[in-house]
Amino acid sequence: MKNRMFMGAAVAALTLAQAGLAVAADGATEAADSTVEELVVLGRGESRQVQTVSGEELSLEAPGASPLKLVEKLPNVNLQSADPFGSYEWSTRISIRSFNQGQLGFTLDDVPLGDMTYGNHNGLHVSRAISSENVGAVELAQGAGSLDTASSSNLGGVLKYVSRDPGREFGGLVAATGGSDQTFRGFARIDSGDLPTGARAYLSYSYGTTDKWKGEGEQRHQQINFKAVQPIGEGSLTGWLNWSERREQDYQDMSLEMLSRLGYGWDNISDNWPLAVRVAEVGNNRGDTGVSPRFPSFGTTYPAPIISPDDAYYDASGLRDDLIGAVTLRLPVGEAFDFQATAYGHDDEGQGLWFTPYVASPNYGVAGAAGDDAPISIRTTEYDLKRYGVVASATWRLGAHSVNAGLWYEDNDFVQARRFYGLNRATPQRDPLKMQRGAFRTDWEYDFNTTTWKFWVQDDWTVTDQLSVNFGFASLKVENEGRTVFARTPSLVKNGTIEAEENFLPQAGARYALSDDSELFASYARNMRAFPSSGTSGPFSTNSAGFNAIKDKLKPEMSDTFEAGWRFRADDFQAVIAAYHVKFKDRLFSVPVGSGIVGNPSALSNVGGVTAKGVEAVVTWDFADNWSAFASYAFNDSAFDDDTFDGNRVLVARTKGKTTPDTPENLFKADVGYDNGSFFARFSLSYMSKRYFNYENDRSVPSQTLADLSVGYRFSGSPWLEGLEVQANVSNLFDEEYISTINSNGFSLRGDNQTLLVGSPQQAFVTVRKKF
Repeated sequence: MKNRMFMGAAVAALTLAQAGLAVAADGATEAADSTVEELVVLGRGESRQVQTVSGEELSLEAPGASPLKLVEKLPNVNLQSADPFGSYEWSTRISIRSFNQGQLGFTLDDVPLGDMTYGNHNGLHVSRAISSENVGAVELAQGAGSLDTASSSNLGGVLKYVSRDPGREFGGLVAATGGSDQTFRGFARIDSGDLPTGARAYLSYSYGTTDKWKGEGEQRHQQINFKAVQPIGEGSLTGWLNWSERREQDYQDMSLEMLSRLGYGWDNISDNWPLAVRVAEVGNNRGDTGVSPRFPSFGTTYPAPIISPDDAYYDASGLRDDLIGAVTLRLPVGEAFDFQATAYGHDDEGQGLWFTPYVASPNYGVAGAAGDDAPISIRTTEYDLKRYGVVASATWRLGAHSVNAGLWYEDNDFVQARRFYGLNRATPQRDPLKMQRGAFRTDWEYDFNTTTWKFWVQDDWTVTDQLSVNFGFASLKVENEGRTVFARTPSLVKNGTIEAEENFLPQAGARYALSDDSELFASYARNMRAFPSSGTSGPFSTNSAGFNAIKDKLKPEMSDTFEAGWRFRADDFQAVIAAYHVKFKDRLFSVPVGSGIVGNPSALSNVGGVTAKGVEAVVTWDFADNWSAFASYAFNDSAFDDDTFDGNRVLVARTKGKTTPDTPENLFKADVGYDNGSFFARFSLSYMSKRYFNYENDRSVPSQTLADLSVGYRFSGSPWLEGLEVQANVSNLFDEEYISTINSNGFSLRGDNQTLLVGSPQQAFVTVRKKF
């Protein structure tokens, strides 16, 4: 069922004292030697809506939690996952101001992570890019990322992750976590401290495994992270290399009808191969699977409560192996000029597996067959990605002006294939958590090459002590070339090139200080999203005729974002309130391209626009000794501007005025924390209003209110106790039954759809850490 940072020259640095490290924070106004006590910094000095969160915040989550959890509580962020960690990739979805993760930008230490969709054609999920313990900070721009962001998909927001720097003293961290569903996770990191040359480095390893909270199966992940920093005068040379191996068995995708009939605890039948065979056989006998019946003795009645082959598959899984690294040179030249360049590379191999009853193994029904005779086979979508690139920029400080210009280049080779592997009728001989080899059938294999060029120039102008303005533009060109390596049928042959280019993507903003504690800000930005290079998404996902019909006329999606707000900051209090208006045009949607094409295939078409507007607010308050509070609220009104028509202007869906799917109108997050240096605790609450999961808004999932709790104690008094702490986490504290992800298989035009995933129930974990 599975079709799956450039931070330019930093104009300031933000020291996150509680994290014990210094990280580059683009656009931050605090000087490099300042001390910022807050774990959340609300964008002071920025003309855009921006928040920066310390990596220390993530330590309060259950260990192994996705780095996405760092921004979960910020305004207008909708993060959903079927697991308590937010890292199960088939289910993990993040949207911001109604833009989904395929329309956002993600970077790590200047390196682009691509659009972070499942089956990513140009990057990888941040959970695989870095261990959560090694995250130093993340900057979230809800509306428009800075011009120097190395992303070709950021229509509606950017997350810039920064890894922690190696410690200046020799030391380390070891941690072990255990809890619900046989969860175990171990983490170890050692810091070299300053070496004779001034260099310092760290090396870490993590391993985590957990059983699925329902059904049968396992999800496990191991990572190695390495980072080294060598000072060079006033500059530095930094290198890092991260390896990841992720193996995940999947949960069953559900519909509202299935949830009503089968219950929230229903899942794949991975513990019952005979039942899976029987369901496939009944489907064959009934003609539901398109496979000819071979064993009519099973009859035509499904075993209750199953009524369809899609009610329960035997299994499905996602496998990903990644190696990603970069080298960054930061080199000040005098007092007025800085240069920075990052060269990076990324290698990925992956498979998405589905035990499909719709294609039988090759010897199914063959008398005396020695194997590969099951009515089920494994269908894979296979990935082989190799990319490299360079991000470089220079900053000149000329009196009241700070001019920054830069360039991003990436070459990405992505091979994708659809294959099938045989299974034995007596027992499945293939492990769903291992890469499959020896396919009996290949439907297609494509080789995509994507070349990306981006140039930007911008000026930050301090007009007066109270007023500063910024303005600039980016030029982006992305060329997608597809070549068919193999196609089972002529209709699957797709060769050609499609291009997205916009030479003027402007951005401008202003900030006016009302006082030392209060400021107004406003900004405008235009952004473009390039086309994906993939056989399962984007313009290449149609058939040959469909691609030829659209490749010369398809327009890339564009957005225009206006936002303005007010920030206030006192010793113990921070607040921001902002309003925004976003115009999203040339929306892409798959519709029939017209009767002139043989077979009238479905292909991407530009079908209109979306208007999103709303308000968002966030407050942090240290209201008493050792006590702190946080709250954010967002109201979002996001609706389609047009009805949806096909290539012949025939109405496909009445979408005008309808709310965009997976866009809650109201989001509220709050937490209260206590920390006296020894004992610490945090209670968190989140509310989200209902969400539609089709385009005509006739089906939705209800609102949800969830709570989490973390408590812990830091020991002291002896060498053995110093640095030792114990922490307990409870997710979904009140054990609410709810639907998390609502687009695991996309959105339908109308009606119900098997695209829902159930959120995890109450789960508890205990962690022991020791720093030395």
